[in-house]
Amino acid sequence: MQKQQDRCQIFTAVLFTFIFLLAVVSTTEAGKKEKPEKKVKKSDCGEWQWSVCVPTSGDCGLGTREGTRSGADCKQTMKTQRCKIPCNWKKQFGAECKYQFQAWGECDLNTALKTRTGNLKRALHNADCQKTVTISKPCGKLTKPKPQEPKKKKKEGKKQEKTME
Repeated sequence: MQKQQDRCQIFTAVLFTFIFLLAVVSTTEAGKKEKPEKKVKKSDCGEWQWSVCVPTSGDCGLGTREGTRSGADCKQTMKTQRCKIPCNWKKQFGAECKYQFQAWGECDLNTALKTRTGNLKRALHNADCQKTVTISKPCGKLTKPKPQEPKKKKKEGKKQEKTME
């Protein structure tokens, strides 16, 4: 009989523990508020279209570009953005066109120039860029091969003397 009472007490303790844990979990979940879904704003505004970067002074450095978009519900249809044109970049390609260049080719002795080709890597702000470009630069110092000096015959003469002895 004692064993049966012990089992009953253990069962009761386990049952109360389970009910307690269930109550704790449900209270924790009840305390959390459901987040309302974010309202997706459907805008009638178009995408921004950007002009090329115009340097503030000179050919490169800091400048600005103008952006426009259209749409009936647009609060802002024009804005100006700061931009930068790298000073070491080739003006002929534009600052918005980024290219991946191959290694420089061999020097053309007729023109004293070497060339390399670049493939378009990225066009920023919807820029109109060429797919491939070719650039040239001077070869630099052309090294002419030095004429080889004739070998000295002293050593050969000494060798012959030794073999004759």
